Amino acid sequence: MHIHVLGICGTFMGGLAALAVEAGHQVTGCDAEVYPPMSEQLRALGIELIDGWGAEQMALRPDLYVVGNVVKRGMPLIEAILDAGAPMTSGPQWLAEHVLAGRPVLAVAGTHGKTTTTAMLTLILERAGLQPGFLIGGVPVDFGVSARLGGKSGAGGPGTPFVVEADEYDTALFDKRSKFVHYRPRTVVLNNLEYDHADIFPDLAAIETQFHHLVRMLPSRGLIVANARDEALARVLARGCWTPVQRFGGRREEPGMLRARGEPHAFDVLRASMKVGRIDWSLLGEHNQLNALAAVGAAEHAGVAPDAACAALSGFGGVKRRFERVGEAAGVQVIDDFAHHPTAFRATIDGLRRRLELQQQAPGAARMRILAIIEPRSNTMKLGAMKAQLPWALEDADLAFCLQGTWDAREALAPLGAKAQVATHIDALLAQVMRSARPGDHLLCMSNGGFGGLPARLLAALRERAG
Repeated sequence: MHIHVLGICGTFMGGLAALAVEAGHQVTGCDAEVYPPMSEQLRALGIELIDGWGAEQMALRPDLYVVGNVVKRGMPLIEAILDAGAPMTSGPQWLAEHVLAGRPVLAVAGTHGKTTTTAMLTLILERAGLQPGFLIGGVPVDFGVSARLGGKSGAGGPGTPFVVEADEYDTALFDKRSKFVHYRPRTVVLNNLEYDHADIFPDLAAIETQFHHLVRMLPSRGLIVANARDEALARVLARGCWTPVQRFGGRREEPGMLRARGEPHAFDVLRASMKVGRIDWSLLGEHNQLNALAAVGAAEHAGVAPDAACAALSGFGGVKRRFERVGEAAGVQVIDDFAHHPTAFRATIDGLRRRLELQQQAPGAARMRILAIIEPRSNTMKLGAMKAQLPWALEDADLAFCLQGTWDAREALAPLGAKAQVATHIDALLAQVMRSARPGDHLLCMSNGGFGGLPARLLAALRERAG
């Protein structure tokens, strides 16, 4: 079958394209913006990419158009497809029908941490010999690709588990349900729930309703792995739950609760008061500690004992662009991170701060500075729905730099005073950061887009400074 993927360079649609190629389909695709790591993965697969949404793509005459949620009415190609009555479907529907049908599906949902937790869970199942298939909204270092069918033959199969990052964003222009309702999972991680996607959800209650729809689809023999700290998730489950719940992350000991004891980089995993495993790794931040507990709980439902899951996570390599160290020059480290929501900004800064404090045990050691550099690029951030939270999100950084977006960033960051700077374009932002950077600093770049290649450009400028 020849499928033509509209919006192929998104992390989900690009992963779907990779699965289709692996399954033997002919795949072409189009999009309006291409940047790593997905662009690199698609080129490596030999997929023909077409720039833009021109109606001339109808000449390809594919058997099926698979439409991503980036596609809007008025784009010439989708108008031509509709006028012709050509066969089309959404990405999540194609995945459900052609990949997930008949397989035990483990889905990871939540506002934050989906990609990392999905990668963790996939690695645990892989180390246990289950050869899972997966579709992840990023590229796990341990696998080098964002998606695969899994199984001994690489063709999946009814008994092969499939791990999917389960997004609450809408499915397509003709299906406004959340993507995750298509997946029919047996095991679901509910990591956290916070207001996001202001372009499609009016408030948090609307997102909670979508999560409730997901819960209503779960089998009674399934499992929900839920963050015990999250009030919004508690409200979702209180609306009705017909599936056993494994809670994790509670601050107090409770029967059956999965908890952590220790620092985020080295901790015991407890069930109530009993130690069931230990994780020692290079990841930072309490948020990753919670991600690990979720992955351990979900993997146990797939038959992997907690101690084996913890041993697998101790070798977890992380995900590209999730706190990825770009390099060091002139005594300055450059870090690239996918954070794009105020809560994620704050969690990433907090994790880095805790690591630096551990490294600064010597009496009188100079404080290592964090220079937080953000691009308000997500649809929610572009609408300004979260701008009031930015001072809180960035307050623990020593300096904060923001690329001007669709609203007045200077006004939003005014509570930070002189430690916040705003630039109207990438070159000006680069110059601001370079004027401020000094040996010992950590430049933390946070964006869910290409950020104009800023992390690599900063490293190049630092190397030039170092001579």
